[in-house]
Amino acid sequence: MTQDIPTDFDERPSKSQLKREMHALQTLGEQIIAMTPSERARFPLSEDMLAAVEETGRIRSHEGRRRHMQYVGKLMRREDLDAIQAVFDKIEQENRHRDLAFHRLEKWRDRLIEEGDDAVEAFIEEHPKADRQALRQLVRNAKSERERGKPPANARKLFKLIRDTAGL
Repeated sequence: MTQDIPTDFDERPSKSQLKREMHALQTLGEQIIAMTPSERARFPLSEDMLAAVEETGRIRSHEGRRRHMQYVGKLMRREDLDAIQAVFDKIEQENRHRDLAFHRLEKWRDRLIEEGDDAVEAFIEEHPKADRQALRQLVRNAKSERERGKPPANARKLFKLIRDTAGL
């Protein structure tokens, strides 16, 4: 005698799956809390979530913080996760873009130190508003530092000048 067993259980997520989802939401909340206030302001967060984020800074006890993070995870269930993920993606894209720009500037700095005046002319062609005299002076000083094995103070100043000239 065979009976049909209801299949409602198959459609419901397992307890382990629900736990994984809750941990993921809690982690997402922790990432939002770890951001700077200006970055956090970009997220479409509810008043309750903003209050919980503010409260996190005042909690000192380890156990209290752990419980509070569980509360943050619970609040995250009510948030617009798609909009939050879109903001995360945009911030990540901006960070990647900034990192690539800094890598280009580091390559310029290294090229300027290694090649000297030829590279200075190429840089000035690309950035006509660059201070040619200050650039050449810093390149000479950075090259001298490198040859003598001194700390790269002028290389840092050169990088700052390149960064300011490039507008980053």
